Amino acid sequence: MIKMQNLSKSYFTEDLETTPLKSLNFNIEAGDFVAVMGPSGCGKSTLLNIVGLLDIPTDGSYEFLSEEMSNKQQSQLSKIRKQNIGFIFQSFNLIDELTVYENIELPLLYRGEAADQRKLKVTQILEKMGIAHRASHYPKQLSGGQQQRVAVCRALITEPSLILADEPTGNLDSASGEEVMNTLVELNKQGCTIMMVTHSDEHAKYASRIVRMLDGQFVSDEADLQSKIA
Repeated sequence: MIKMQNLSKSYFTEDLETTPLKSLNFNIEAGDFVAVMGPSGCGKSTLLNIVGLLDIPTDGSYEFLSEEMSNKQQSQLSKIRKQNIGFIFQSFNLIDELTVYENIELPLLYRGEAADQRKLKVTQILEKMGIAHRASHYPKQLSGGQQQRVAVCRALITEPSLILADEPTGNLDSASGEEVMNTLVELNKQGCTIMMVTHSDEHAKYASRIVRMLDGQFVSDEADLQSKIA
């Protein structure tokens, strides 16, 4: 699904060049659940932005779904992103003025889907995630764990082939964090490919593979974690 070859990313100012990613070679297969770890400033967020087609590499190759991304226009990247990638953020990024139902429906509105199709999809995913009884509530009326579950629903509503989770448990208590991680594991079992950035060693263990970064490079890659735990 994802293939990077000698990928680098640099930012330039008049006096300074910063290179947060340095000659990365990295693959993710369909159905993987990968946790990316490392200290602040190691390049995790830059990597997530490039994988999510929010940014482009300075050098090297990035293939997504067997298609080269590094030479595409922003309009092309935006279309591919909307069709294939769902995002889950640490801060939930829900719109306070919209209900749970409306927050989840929003990506479908952006895609121009018909009202009856939107209603069917939102209703189905609310029931699947066990929050149908919260459909008319507003984000501030929900716990942190419930808000993150709404964010998961919003990420899944377009049936993406890839879920990118940026510190999805960072603002949650331990019980809510465990609930969100169990949800991600269940989604992965159903076929979702997941790439998660996290600082939590405990939550990283829910993934099937942990990749550690330092100074813009990968320093370790441990796979088959679940089988080792079992």
